[in-house]
Amino acid sequence: MQQKLLGQLIEELAGEQAGPIVDILFKKKDVNEFLVAKKMEMTINQIRNILYKLSAEGLVSFIRKKDKRKGWYIYYWTLDSEKCLINLEQSLKKKIQDLYEKLKNREEKRYYVCKSCDIEVGEERALEHGFSCEECFGVYELADNEKPIRNIKLEISRRQRELKAIDGELEEVRKKKNKKRVKNDKKEAKEKSDKRKSDRKKRAKEKIEKKKIPGKRAVKKIRKLVRKVRKAVGKKIKKKIGSKKKRGK
Repeated sequence: MQQKLLGQLIEELAGEQAGPIVDILFKKKDVNEFLVAKKMEMTINQIRNILYKLSAEGLVSFIRKKDKRKGWYIYYWTLDSEKCLINLEQSLKKKIQDLYEKLKNREEKRYYVCKSCDIEVGEERALEHGFSCEECFGVYELADNEKPIRNIKLEISRRQRELKAIDGELEEVRKKKNKKRVKNDKKEAKEKSDKRKSDRKKRAKEKIEKKKIPGKRAVKKIRKLVRKVRKAVGKKIKKKIGSKKKRGK
């Protein structure tokens, strides 16, 4: 049902020739536009015109890739299921509303018919022409409203069933989308948490390394101390050498 109704919606938006495009894109992703053109037996420019109209309504999305061999860009198209269902839902609601208006008019107003010409007109128009047919000048007869009223009610019931089915499918699409979003959010949160842990470990390691490696002041003190020790040791060595020389004399 969904596929058929989507085809009708797309025909309303882009013309009768656009309807079959649904069969090609339905439940598929990134379909090559040249494949679409081939299956629909249309030129690439004709297909692009249709797809651009649908894109303007948000019913399809695309990505483009450069052909390495030929050097031009090729577009790959995807049908937006949620957006299509939303448009379909709005379209059905409008049709149901129009049918209720039509039913109200049938129940409250009178219509006249010329059986010879098979023409039906409202009471005001019939009155303007003296209840005579504009085509054959025959006399209008009062139309039986029972059958049209019954047909309108049946049409309303059918459209309401379609709307209920579309609402159910739209709910499923939104559930899947929400589930995917929750999953992505959890994944993103985990990645952020892992990064924070990694950063904390890195900072802790850096602190330990800093403690191990003396600072500039500490290095200066150590160097100064080393010089003092060397100087003191040097003096002691000199004294020893001096005393040895004296004893040798």
